Amino acid sequence: MRKALVVVDMQVDFTTGALANEEAVKVIPAIAKKVEAALNSGADVYFTRDTHYDNYMSTEEGKNLPVPHCIKDTAGWEIVPELKALSEKNGVVIVDKPVFGSVSLGETLKETAAYDEVELVGVCTDICVISNAMIVRAFLPNTHVKVDASCCAGITVESHLNALEAMKMCQVEVINLN
Repeated sequence: MRKALVVVDMQVDFTTGALANEEAVKVIPAIAKKVEAALNSGADVYFTRDTHYDNYMSTEEGKNLPVPHCIKDTAGWEIVPELKALSEKNGVVIVDKPVFGSVSLGETLKETAAYDEVELVGVCTDICVISNAMIVRAFLPNTHVKVDASCCAGITVESHLNALEAMKMCQVEVINLN
C-alpha cells in the first residue's frame, strides 16, 4: 500500500511567531512522532510551507489578515525547530505555497505516485489543513484521504472542530478525534 504524509505549515510564525498559537505548539511532539513513523515505514513525506513576500500586505490575504507572516527567508517562515531536521531528511519534499491550499501539492502528489492513502496533519485545521485536504481529494479522487485530529490545531478549538466536521462531509476520514 502506497502512503503519503503531508505536514501542513508547521512553521515558526504559526506556533511561536507572528500568529502564535498555544494549540499549535501542543501538537508538535505528536507530529514529530508521526513523521518519524512515516519515514520508518517507507511512506513519502511532504511538508508545506506558507510562503509570502514583502508585498504581503497588498495581497488579498494581507488585506484580510493584516499580520505579515511566513515571509520567505525570515525566521518565522522556517519549519519549527522540533521538525526541521525531519523536513530535511533525504526524500522529504517541501512544497512552498503562496495561498491556503496548494495546487502544486496536488500536482506533485498526482505525478509522484499512485497513492492508496494520503494523511494530513498540521495547522491551521480551519484554513490550510482543510484547504489542502480538499485539493488532495480533487487531484486524487480515488485515494483515501484522512486527517489526524490529534496532530492538528485550528485558530480556535471551535473552528478546529468545525473544520474537522466539514472535512468528514467531504469524505475525508478524521481519526483520533477525542
